[in-house]
Amino acid sequence: MANHKRKTIRRSDVYLAEELSGYAASLRFADLEGSTLSEAKRRTIDAIGCAIGAYNETPVRIARTVADKTGSRQPSTILGTRRKTSPEAATFVNGLMIRYFDFNDTYLSKEPAHPSDNLGATLSVAESLGASGKDLLLSTVLAYELQCRLCDAADIRHRGWDHVCYGLVSVALAAARLMELGPAKMTEAVNIALNAHIAMRQVRAGELSMWKGSSFSNAARNAVFAASLAKEGMTGPSPIFEGEMGFFKQVSGPFELDTEEFGGRRGGFKIDETYIKYFPAEYHSQSAVWAALELRKELGDPSEVESVEVASHEAGYTILGKDPEKWRPTTKETADHSLPYIVGMALLEGKIENSTYAPTKFRNKKTLDFLKKITVKEDKRLTALY
Repeated sequence: MANHKRKTIRRSDVYLAEELSGYAASLRFADLEGSTLSEAKRRTIDAIGCAIGAYNETPVRIARTVADKTGSRQPSTILGTRRKTSPEAATFVNGLMIRYFDFNDTYLSKEPAHPSDNLGATLSVAESLGASGKDLLLSTVLAYELQCRLCDAADIRHRGWDHVCYGLVSVALAAARLMELGPAKMTEAVNIALNAHIAMRQVRAGELSMWKGSSFSNAARNAVFAASLAKEGMTGPSPIFEGEMGFFKQVSGPFELDTEEFGGRRGGFKIDETYIKYFPAEYHSQSAVWAALELRKELGDPSEVESVEVASHEAGYTILGKDPEKWRPTTKETADHSLPYIVGMALLEGKIENSTYAPTKFRNKKTLDFLKKITVKEDKRLTALY
């Protein structure tokens, strides 16, 4: 059983990167309760299933082609193949596969996230080092904990930054833990990763590109490399959060995190609070899909529908229903982040699955004409509840 009352010394003069590194270095497999281990295994299976489904998709094939040009003395396997590449390249390809269909898990807080994105890195780095299954599970729970706690602390999407910025921290420390680095080198991994690789929110604005599913895996790739550099003695800018030109000033605004409340100390583990999806669509659309499927049973012929109004909270409206591109998607990435398209296809076809996002479907005139009947608005009451 986890010892949630384990005490550590917390000094006011310790920078946040140092505090997070101290937590990462102190966490033990014995701190993980049975339910948390079960959830970690479920998320791993779910992520691998998502990855297998995306094996033949164009962005994944592109990434594999690039990864095939890279070797390593400590290689990692590209999921679905027997091909080996560097841990960094495998992190990118495997993470992209997990994320591509928008079917992997979700955590909703001030900043939304898809924490199983971290598994592209933990699977790849663990293999390259010959780590045990326990090491893999511990690093995965650690990555979830760090990313989700940061998501609880501050919203960065409204400031123009992508949520994957928090993944730079979670992956850097999870990889560093697998590499058995001490707290000082772990801190340098965070310093390097954060300073060099902040991602812009433009990746999720307007017409979405292949990079939408690649953004986290690229952050993870860079975080793994940062940990490798730190292992060999490279130092990075400090204090990376509190500094004159640091993360608080440039990206998030000031926030506080008390690692004494993290999992394994006084709090429960955040992986237990994440959600697995029913449908391959952005998480804020899941309830809308259920509602549309139930309505379809009553409607009969969808072509007779005159109008459809979808009300959502601010996050759902902003991410899925604000941009005009959502009514005329030209990419799969835009379609799976479009409330009009997702609801429309649920009404027209009675299902949402990976094939829902085939170009022949989102370019179909019948589909596009139906989407013109759909409006999306923000409901302030739902925003308050969210």
